[in-house]
Amino acid sequence: MKILLVLLLIIVHCLLLLSTSAAADQDQLNNKRAMTTLPISDLSIGTVSKGKIKLCAVYPHLKDSYWLSINFGMTEQAKQRSIELKVLDAGGYQNKDEQLRQIEQCIHWQASAILVGSVNFEALNQKLAQVNQHTPVFALVNEIATKNISGRTGVSWYQMGYQLGEYLVKHNQNNFNATAAKLAWFPGPKRGGGSLQSTQGLQAALVNSPIEIITIEHGLNEKITQFSLLKNTLKKYNNIDYLAGNAVMAEMAINEVGKLAKDLRPEILSHYLSHGVYRGIKRHKILMANSDQMVLQGKMAINQAVEYLQTGKVKALQAPNIITIDQKTIQKLKTELSLSPSNFKPIYSVKYNEAY
Repeated sequence: MKILLVLLLIIVHCLLLLSTSAAADQDQLNNKRAMTTLPISDLSIGTVSKGKIKLCAVYPHLKDSYWLSINFGMTEQAKQRSIELKVLDAGGYQNKDEQLRQIEQCIHWQASAILVGSVNFEALNQKLAQVNQHTPVFALVNEIATKNISGRTGVSWYQMGYQLGEYLVKHNQNNFNATAAKLAWFPGPKRGGGSLQSTQGLQAALVNSPIEIITIEHGLNEKITQFSLLKNTLKKYNNIDYLAGNAVMAEMAINEVGKLAKDLRPEILSHYLSHGVYRGIKRHKILMANSDQMVLQGKMAINQAVEYLQTGKVKALQAPNIITIDQKTIQKLKTELSLSPSNFKPIYSVKYNEAY
């Protein structure tokens, strides 16, 4: 009897151990199920690993050194951050439909986020807001009308125009005793590239000044277009004191102004910087330009998108300082934050294995 009783106790003990183990296994299984069935809304966007981030950037064009410098900053930072970057070029501010197709290409490529240097202030509003619902969209450099995006890297183009006008008023007072002056303004394409905003900023800065904007010449930032506008303006208007506006015009104006008699040569200003404008200032051929530090801006745009994807947090609007450059200040300019190396060629793709 004692032996049977001992055996019975042993059997009961074993059954209890098996029951406890099974319960523990079931608890672990339930926990695993709970972890794998969390709704997407409960998962942090920061779960995107840095090695899997794919950014797609669409540019208006890569025809001038301004966007080339943006491209340099972005591709360098993509390598630093060990992410993949795809760059698409719409070919010009007139190519709205092409840019819309390129945004679709970014989606098809399964981009983690899309950075849009828009060709138009308003025309892409609906599309960008729609895309932002499933893929984060960040405005790049150029301002757009919609607020239904994830963020933007870019200076205020109103301020770019205002600071040029502010500089011009002081220059005119210091050198010409506030006498009446005539300004021809070449902001760039009418509905893109910050033309509207920079014009408004310039006009605000010139209020109650003796400087009159005698003409506003809109056109694509291409050599043939700007050359035509410049030639026609110089032919139509006599005694222009200042030629101001986009960098392509400013670069071409150096040669055209040089053909005029010395007492008829207008001074040249650019509301943004390029390699040619930089050289023009150093050679005392261009009076001044603003720099919105394009290389730095490209790096900041990459950082903004990556940090949002990794943490879910974002500074909705970020921008570098606008620097005014003339003969007095050009030696202090950190050119590596504004201009790409002279031998740099456009880069359209950065792969994971290209990281530093």
